[in-house]
Amino acid sequence: MSARDDARVVLLRHGETSWSTQGRHTSRTDLPLTERGEGQARAVGSLLIALRLRNPRTFTSPRHRAVQTAALAGLTDTTIDDDLVEWDYGAYEGLTTPQIRESAPGWTIWTGDVPGGETADAVCARADRVLASVRPVLPERDIVLVGHGHFSRALIARWAEFGVRDGRRFAMSTGALTVLGYEHDVRTIHEHNLVPDGATL
Repeated sequence: MSARDDARVVLLRHGETSWSTQGRHTSRTDLPLTERGEGQARAVGSLLIALRLRNPRTFTSPRHRAVQTAALAGLTDTTIDDDLVEWDYGAYEGLTTPQIRESAPGWTIWTGDVPGGETADAVCARADRVLASVRPVLPERDIVLVGHGHFSRALIARWAEFGVRDGRRFAMSTGALTVLGYEHDVRTIHEHNLVPDGATL
């Protein structure tokens, strides 16, 4: 197997926060993990070990919930990357989808407008920038990207060469992993939404 075929990009969504349990959109608000979220982060460390990553290098969102998840999962050689922050929800920060739909029927982050926040095109450009920055490293070592739900799903879509809005097809739980890689030089999704044995979704 060539180094390229063996290369992996692992996405890790941060553990549970008080807002994620309520379905509240959380981008700029810097919340800590709940006790359960801390447990999710510790548990996913064993899953990362089982993946037997090649000399992994970790990049993490600057948000505390992501940095805390990386540390509790035992990840080292960690670099903060501002491009890994969550989709900016603008005026919808802290609101749930049902609340937003009271004024914007049928709204989703993938298909609707975000007043004062990021457009899908802006998120797409950011995801492409992240992936372009890590690809040159992959022949030598695997990459772990620790971040957030919607932006991780955008990364999955763009890795698979889908439009960013197709990120809606890839639900991702708190404390879950997705493994991206190659098959015969074609970018593919090896595993999706993995959680450790015994973890509670």
